[in-house]
Amino acid sequence: MTNLEVVIEKVEKARLLYDPKAIIKLVAASKYVDSNAIKKLYEEGQRAFGENKIQDMKAKATMLDELPIEWHFIGRIQTNKINMLLETKPFLMHSIDSYETAAEIDKRAKAKNMTVSALLQINSAREETKAGVLPELSIDEYHKITSNLTNINLKGVMTIGAHTDEQQIVKKSFELCRKIFDSLQKNNAKICSMGMSSDFELAVASGSNLLRVGSILFKN
Repeated sequence: MTNLEVVIEKVEKARLLYDPKAIIKLVAASKYVDSNAIKKLYEEGQRAFGENKIQDMKAKATMLDELPIEWHFIGRIQTNKINMLLETKPFLMHSIDSYETAAEIDKRAKAKNMTVSALLQINSAREETKAGVLPELSIDEYHKITSNLTNINLKGVMTIGAHTDEQQIVKKSFELCRKIFDSLQKNNAKICSMGMSSDFELAVASGSNLLRVGSILFKN
């Protein structure tokens, strides 16, 4: 079995236990691999790839231009790199971490006459090392973005699980994000992005419908 098949099997197992009707999308986090490794995984059937550095995404997208890859931006958004990010036309930006960042993207997107699909990042573990809106401010921030910014299309929320080996604490951070997502579904939130290589099964069990999995897909 390929690494991709192993991951898909684990996702399916977790999905069936959580909700047999759930549809879960897999984004391959390709930040540590070159375009050849991406092409190989594409040939195995993976279509969505995520990069966390704008210049890397631009370079890899250019090299793999002949493939209809769905590129996701999953890193921190730096204001001085927004124009370059918009030039790559990402399918989805996962990491809008404040209204200010959203407003800056909206302004540049408006100038380019384009609309950007994005997720609001929530710091559900309340860790100082992580970006994102604090849980108690997230719903207001979400509404503020959707009400005031016309060139950003918020599709849902994203979080990174608590940085600990204690599964219960990780699960708690996922469940908090899922709770926020549930309350935003009436505002057309469709995506709850949680889970990486170390905790994707727990994320599925907590209601994630989009996973960002990297190292386990590309290991030899």
